Amino acid sequence: MEAALSLVVAILFSVAIYMLLSKHIIRMLLGTVLLGNGVNLLIFTAGRVPAITPPIIPDGADHLEAVTANPLPQALILTAIVISFSFFAFLLVLAYRAYQDLGTDDSDEMRVAEPEEQGLPPLGY
Repeated sequence: MEAALSLVVAILFSVAIYMLLSKHIIRMLLGTVLLGNGVNLLIFTAGRVPAITPPIIPDGADHLEAVTANPLPQALILTAIVISFSFFAFLLVLAYRAYQDLGTDDSDEMRVAEPEEQGLPPLGY
């Protein structure tokens, strides 16, 4: 089970990096989402996948008697899902606003600060 999830994590990372290297902003945003999901799945895989008893100490005992699940990776993943969704929503609004102002989705054509017709900036000071 863990080997299959590790393979899925590798596929998510490779597709995310491929999409992040694109020239189009929407593909970059989808690559960011895939990268976040890959990291979440990596944390989940590292935190033991098989079903283990919950970390509850029974009455009258002062320590856990069996191997228990680690709740920290699950809490980290829940927090990361909320943060990545809000980050994606912010980036989506930012990309839409840039598309409205510049009229393009191509990052090579978004050269407001350094237009191509002006040439290179000064190389020596």
